[in-house]
Amino acid sequence: MNQGILIRNARMLQTRKGSLSARCDLLIEDGRINTIVPSDDGETLRRLLERPAVHAPKQIDAEDAVLMPGLIDCHVHVLASQMHLGRLGRLPNVLAVLRTLPILEGMIRRGFTTVRDAGGADDALRQATSDGTILGPRIFPSGRALSQTGGHGDMRERSDVIEPCGCTVKVAAIARVVDGVDAIRKAVREEIQRGATQIKIMASGGVASPNDPIHFLGYSEDEIRAAVDEADNASSYVMAHAYTARAIKRAVRCGVRSIEHGNLVDDEAAAMMADAGAFAVPTLVTYDALANEGKALGLPAASLAKIESVRGQGMRSLEIFAKAGVSMAFGSDLLGPTHRLQSEEFKIRASVLGEAAAIQAATSEAARLLRCEHELGD
Repeated sequence: MNQGILIRNARMLQTRKGSLSARCDLLIEDGRINTIVPSDDGETLRRLLERPAVHAPKQIDAEDAVLMPGLIDCHVHVLASQMHLGRLGRLPNVLAVLRTLPILEGMIRRGFTTVRDAGGADDALRQATSDGTILGPRIFPSGRALSQTGGHGDMRERSDVIEPCGCTVKVAAIARVVDGVDAIRKAVREEIQRGATQIKIMASGGVASPNDPIHFLGYSEDEIRAAVDEADNASSYVMAHAYTARAIKRAVRCGVRSIEHGNLVDDEAAAMMADAGAFAVPTLVTYDALANEGKALGLPAASLAKIESVRGQGMRSLEIFAKAGVSMAFGSDLLGPTHRLQSEEFKIRASVLGEAAAIQAATSEAARLLRCEHELGD
């Protein structure tokens, strides 16, 4: 057993209640909170520390400071060391991984102890942060996201259309091109075999790829249902990149659990999500980052032109989701040097939903989305 940690005189942020506890002492053993006792209950604490199995813990006096759970970001791309995703997917594998290390370290130093990667990270990175090989948060990897030919995730230029997609051999490729029900079933099985904890599909057009306008629909309903069915067979679920109300409704109708972005949602789509128990993962900070820094950081002109079509409706989407009672988890979706702006998403959320809801999105609600509410987030 490693040396424990005893935190004295702390006030715990109870995220589900949105309130602070009375002053308390916490004993942490083997990386987990073992016991919580009121700070004025010295006798219970003394008996606890006198147990034969307890090594003398390191003590920290919080001096009435607030102690909160580690933060959870449910939409990151830890391998995205640059904005131009087409070029990113052509990086040498070792270089791509080395450039990921400061991204992961930055996340955990900002307080994000858990992240759900939305395309790119695999089980090897999960293992490396879990066993302490590298410094970084706990990772829930999606492996490579699934994109149809010409969809969001197909980074080939139009002139490259007859060339095979190289997305399956480069570490930093965030997506793979897969078409057809049978091929999708196999791809889902492959990603899960490689350690994906959930499956990401591209259900609409997007900003960062060259040939898919925002209003495009990704995949047929039969293809989406195939992905959902295979994920469910493995006790997993599907998260879907979807901007428009039409794309959102198709995805939810097919059983998708998590809608990523959702900027152009309408009342009907939000109501469908609420009825189905689907989560929304808005990622509003990335649009400000792309608009302000994208050109200088190499974002392609075609992508720059798409930003405003979704940026303006982002704040309104928060109101629509909240009104319908849709559960929202925290997401950032930042690329390249803009990863440093991760915590700015809190300010954006709080300006519309309030501070408590913004924190819950990155703690208790995010943990529910990950199906880890008994382990994380509170």
